[in-house]
Amino acid sequence: MKIFLVRHGESMQNTKENYKIGLPDHKVILTDKGRKQADKAGKFLLKYLKDNEIDLDNSVMWVSPFERTRETASIINSYLDIKDIREDVTLIEQRYGLFSDKEIDVIKEKYPDQFSFYDNYYQNEGKFYARLPQGEAPFDVALRTKQFIDTIFRDDKDTLIIVTHGAVIKAFLMDWFHKSPEWYAKEKTPKNCAICLINRDGKKSTYEYIYDGE
Repeated sequence: MKIFLVRHGESMQNTKENYKIGLPDHKVILTDKGRKQADKAGKFLLKYLKDNEIDLDNSVMWVSPFERTRETASIINSYLDIKDIREDVTLIEQRYGLFSDKEIDVIKEKYPDQFSFYDNYYQNEGKFYARLPQGEAPFDVALRTKQFIDTIFRDDKDTLIIVTHGAVIKAFLMDWFHKSPEWYAKEKTPKNCAICLINRDGKKSTYEYIYDGE
């Protein structure tokens, strides 16, 4: 089994454009740069599959149902032409609740009590456990990622392309390789359109970033 974890391209949330208009996170779209990143990633992935003689006869593409991941997946799949496309809600981005689409100074001023509670966890090596008000902690993301891993083992697929978000990729690696919360806190979020490959051969798995993204 080969699992390709792909982060979406640059979105209006990454550039903070969404701070001005305040779209709900699931409606945030790619920037022009993000679409170009997805196009480059699609070309890279097609070449990588051909160069390594990885066929897509028994493959599936899993996608987070957020707009930016749908866009990214569609652009990438214009090169791969995978027929089996599926969405799963467990692949959505960590929910930031009250703190989404706002600058840190605005958050501190508008929600001082909530920020103080969150920051107490964060500053005491509790980043993994710190739950955002009306949102999630990485802990919650890791739990639903475990559910998704159970899902993919119900199918007998050789190659999986999973288009998702940075926090989910980190949580997936943490769950798959039994990493610690401290590992999660220190691990850098992959860049936009970065691609991480998990190779599973029998009971042994390894991973590497084959495309760094931008």
